Amino acid sequence: MEPVTHFLTGACLGRAGLNRKTALATLTLTLAAEAPDLDILGRFRGPAFAFAHHRGFTHSFLGVPLDAAVVLGFVYLVWRLRGRKLKYPDLPPRWGLLFLYACLAGLSHILLDFTNAYGVRPFWPFSERWYSWDIVFIFEPIMFTCLLVGLIAPALFSLIDQEVGARPRAPRGRIGATMALIAVVSLWLVRDYEHRRAINALQSRTYNSADPLKASAYPALASPFRWYGVVETKDFFALAPVDSLKPEVNPSSADDEGIKILYKPEQTPITLAAKRSYLGRVYLDWAAYPITQTENLDSGYLVNFQDLRYAQMPGLLSRVRGRRDDASKTLGASVKLDRDLKVLGDVYGSPPHRKIYPEP
Repeated sequence: MEPVTHFLTGACLGRAGLNRKTALATLTLTLAAEAPDLDILGRFRGPAFAFAHHRGFTHSFLGVPLDAAVVLGFVYLVWRLRGRKLKYPDLPPRWGLLFLYACLAGLSHILLDFTNAYGVRPFWPFSERWYSWDIVFIFEPIMFTCLLVGLIAPALFSLIDQEVGARPRAPRGRIGATMALIAVVSLWLVRDYEHRRAINALQSRTYNSADPLKASAYPALASPFRWYGVVETKDFFALAPVDSLKPEVNPSSADDEGIKILYKPEQTPITLAAKRSYLGRVYLDWAAYPITQTENLDSGYLVNFQDLRYAQMPGLLSRVRGRRDDASKTLGASVKLDRDLKVLGDVYGSPPHRKIYPEP
């Protein structure tokens, strides 16, 4: 999920009652809920290294205690710099409990990232396997709104109480935050049900007279009934929109005209060399439906990698259909080879703004 949703989730966990047990609970939970994304620092070592380690150790069960320790150290430093001031003097900080809270918030981060299509590797480094629920878009407006309202509404009532002179003796906002978290779980249950209906619709038909070997459905923005379907057959991939409310594949057309067929490219020494590169290995380990496209250059070859999970999303389909734009490179990658099939580097961006980075 995007960072703000993680922050809001941590804040709601604190306001839902955990902040009544110890001081600094909401601050700790809010920061720890986003702490696993510290792996963004890997970008300093280049895009390929960052891609390889994104949602790696910091997003694993083994890494959660380390994330929590970093957050707790930061919170303790802030507390000391502020002169150990507390909003509620009768509620001192309990550092052992705060560490457990930080671990809980870290686990909430893994759970939220698990719900979208990108996935997580919770058992890293013991297992590199990716897991994803595929029910929520990277930004979910309904979830975002529920969490935000759950935090803002109690604050408004608190301002009213301050106007009439009432002074709270304990942290407030428990009901609003609890209802927001319940709403998020309810949304997950609805989207899981609709997700299963979408997959069943994809699996229950043929594509160009071919039976599906594998089918997946990925969420669209906002609507819980609209999905991007990807089907793999023996010789090709089929991309099709799905309406899970009906449920129906390609609901906007009465025939197969709207279903896009992408034949699997032939395996060549060029693509094999690109797949053996560092970026190629990392990309293929992560991608659920990888496809390659080879470009001939004056100095060699450019092998483009694309994961069809994202091919139907706005701005990304153009790459699969042979055109390139900056948006289409968001979750794609390219490897440049010379005529002897030696890896020259990893390529990012679109012409004329392509950048070449040496392999790590």
